[in-house]
Amino acid sequence: MNILVTNDDGIGAQGIQTLVKALSQLGEVYVCAPDTQKSACGHGITMHTPIMVKERQVPFAKRAWSITGTPADCVKLGVRRLAPQGGIHMVFSGINHGANLGNDAFYSGT
Repeated sequence: MNILVTNDDGIGAQGIQTLVKALSQLGEVYVCAPDTQKSACGHGITMHTPIMVKERQVPFAKRAWSITGTPADCVKLGVRRLAPQGGIHMVFSGINHGANLGNDAFYSGT
């Protein structure tokens, strides 16, 4: 099974590394996450700025990329352009640093 992991806290966040390690028991894990903190822009997509993609090392991930765009950009690129042969079977987002309570859930990329 091919699993895509993303978040809105950035590729270096502790939560994403914990999630990748746990999911690596279930299949091949691929990571496409923002290069920096992108909280509160979960529904946004990049329209007028080039998106840069850089391959990174994330422990327990088969491959990983940091992306200068939003969390939504990361998922779109991960599923449509960077996916391995056979595609992505499941997408997980998180583990979030901080609470997503009430209306926060509408804006979060997690």
